Amino acid sequence: MGVSGSGKSTVADALAKKLSWTYEDGDRFHPPSNVAKMSAGHPLTDEDRWPWLQAIADEIDRLCKAGQRAVIACSALKRAYRDLLVHGRTDVRIIFLDGTKDLIASRLAQRHGHFMPPGLLDSQFKTLEPPGAGENPVTVSIDASVDAIVDDIIRQLQLESYGRDTSCRTRA
Repeated sequence: MGVSGSGKSTVADALAKKLSWTYEDGDRFHPPSNVAKMSAGHPLTDEDRWPWLQAIADEIDRLCKAGQRAVIACSALKRAYRDLLVHGRTDVRIIFLDGTKDLIASRLAQRHGHFMPPGLLDSQFKTLEPPGAGENPVTVSIDASVDAIVDDIIRQLQLESYGRDTSCRTRA
């Protein structure tokens, strides 16, 4: 999870490959109306986000019931959004890609062909509620190479999961 341009899709895909898990991009769960709204430069409201988040939560449940493991990239900017996605599960972890506004703005300026325009970065940071300790997040700095970020995530998860059941681990 993280704001647009934090590297969610890139890091999640690399993490999934390294773990030999399925990768899903949360953006594919957006209804066309959300994509059109963001493409036009308008930030989404909570009302816009709830059906999208519910679709991702449903996918997490489906994957876990099937005994599959996945990494899902999703902004999940507010605690309430993450609560819907995780809904009390202990087998789902939130990984927060943390970076400065300046670093992310420079990345967005170089990105082409994405429906999320750089002009919405301010609204993303305004909406962002970084995960607190009560959410048991894995927090990583994005001021490193993708490989280093993935290695940091895996290192943190291995330290935490030592001795735990890992039968269904889905990452958001």
